[in-house]
Amino acid sequence: MYASHFGLKQAPFSIAPDPRYLFMSERHREALAHLLYGVGGGGGFVLLTGAIGAGKTTVCRCFLEQIPRRCNVAYIFNPKLSALELLRTVCEEFRIPPPDSDEEAHSIKALVDRINEYLLRTHAVGQNNVLIIDEAQNLSAEVIEQLRLLTNLETSERKLLQIILIGQPELRDMLARPELEQVAQRVIARFHLDALSAAETAQYIQHRLAVAGHRRGRLFTDDAVRRIHAWTHGVPRRINLLCDRALLGAYAEGRAAVDRRIVDKAADEVFAGQTHLRPPHAGLSGSGPRWPAWAPRALLAGSAALMLGSAALVAGWWWMNRPAASPKSESVARSATKVTGVTGAASAGAPAPPASTPASGGPAPVKAPPNADAAEVVTGAWPRSADGWRALAGLWGATAEGADPCTAVRTQSLWCFQGSGGLPQLQQLDRPALLVLRNAQGQTVHAVLLGLGPDRAELLLADGPRSVTLGTLAAVWRGEFGTFWRAPEGYRGRLERGQRGPAVDWLAAQLARHAQEPAPAPGQTFDAALQARVQAFQLSQGLQPDGVAGAGTMMMLNRVADTDEPRLTKLPANRP
Repeated sequence: MYASHFGLKQAPFSIAPDPRYLFMSERHREALAHLLYGVGGGGGFVLLTGAIGAGKTTVCRCFLEQIPRRCNVAYIFNPKLSALELLRTVCEEFRIPPPDSDEEAHSIKALVDRINEYLLRTHAVGQNNVLIIDEAQNLSAEVIEQLRLLTNLETSERKLLQIILIGQPELRDMLARPELEQVAQRVIARFHLDALSAAETAQYIQHRLAVAGHRRGRLFTDDAVRRIHAWTHGVPRRINLLCDRALLGAYAEGRAAVDRRIVDKAADEVFAGQTHLRPPHAGLSGSGPRWPAWAPRALLAGSAALMLGSAALVAGWWWMNRPAASPKSESVARSATKVTGVTGAASAGAPAPPASTPASGGPAPVKAPPNADAAEVVTGAWPRSADGWRALAGLWGATAEGADPCTAVRTQSLWCFQGSGGLPQLQQLDRPALLVLRNAQGQTVHAVLLGLGPDRAELLLADGPRSVTLGTLAAVWRGEFGTFWRAPEGYRGRLERGQRGPAVDWLAAQLARHAQEPAPAPGQTFDAALQARVQAFQLSQGLQPDGVAGAGTMMMLNRVADTDEPRLTKLPANRP
């Protein structure tokens, strides 16, 4: 309807649980990690709860797209069933042949026997089985008890059926009942999906617009976005309903953007009668003026001509969706002013980066000249990698003297990591990096990446900072980079099965913290259960799920734990 008016390929705020539109806030990442953990966490129950419209079903759909190949899934979305009906549905979902006689079809024991036989047979060939029940708050106590009995089948290492329960907050209350204590004790992971914060609401709106094809301008003013959060309390489904109606109203009025007045008018219609949602000073009584009655009819009449094909994901969706930089870390551009004695060592007589001090006493932001070309970049870069590593170490408050900076920083609990994943990997790791550039003669030179934006990057060179377009950067950089990361006590290279020690304890504690679970006791062993948790975390962060806690996994653990490490500065588009 209104899509073409705003330059969109399709309506961005449908309430259908489309995984393409999944906004991966930190809460959603953690929710997804819990579901993935249920695949290899040793069996039992995984519990995911959240308010109506918080995005539980959409997270589940995303989980189904990432589920490992050798995993069989049964999905029940209508759990208002008796125990017998539940068992029949499980058999149907797992494609277990029906009983031979009508008597067996009405026998709970016969159905359980068939399910157990199926679980043993698939386990023998290395397959896992997961039963997902959506809207699980509608389960009766009798059915929940029958589910518990299905998890009794187990080997010496794991249960043969993982059950994921997804439901509204009252599901937690149900499992807290005394008669369901045995079920509650088998919950190996639980997570409650909270509503979005005000900042996340803004990111959520921008993300959905980007996926729908929006590329330029602002469709919602800042004041409108704040008002949307006030009305919806950060619940994604409410945000979708309100934004959709607001865009329709803006179109009906011939406006190019949605302002606060349009949001209030749309909310007065969408949330009519829901007085608990009305924010202070909403300014409408519920009987105020509405859009002309002809507007929806005219839009509906013209909708056939405006229908578009499915939207392709915009190349920059990840950037618009990435979590904000840690408040504990200063801007990397600011930190660059603290690097002393580096540029002079690399290039005799070359000026150091400017470091003026504002009235507040803190370091001033580095102002980089715009649009440096490729020749300027390679001319101003460090010829030797060691000088670049030393400059990068300065951003971490570390020193890297000697011929091998990577060895020198080990005494400061820092490790070097070298990769070739290009911008996607650097965006994921979200930390400054040493880029390996090539000049016209094919010789390698080096620059430190300080910040990234949709169309440009900010570099620190031997002769100072430079701002370059991503096209210019691509002309001299083939994706090779190096960076630092902070290692835990006792780390010796990577963590894998069978290891013990303080680094393994740290790993187990970080995974528990990420899952919002109690901290484990010291003396942990990297066993099958811990490896499964590592794999679930890796999957949730887009890493190769090899179950080994190498540098990439440790960096992402530090990132989601908000460890005090330098972050890339987020640059706006078309920065002057």
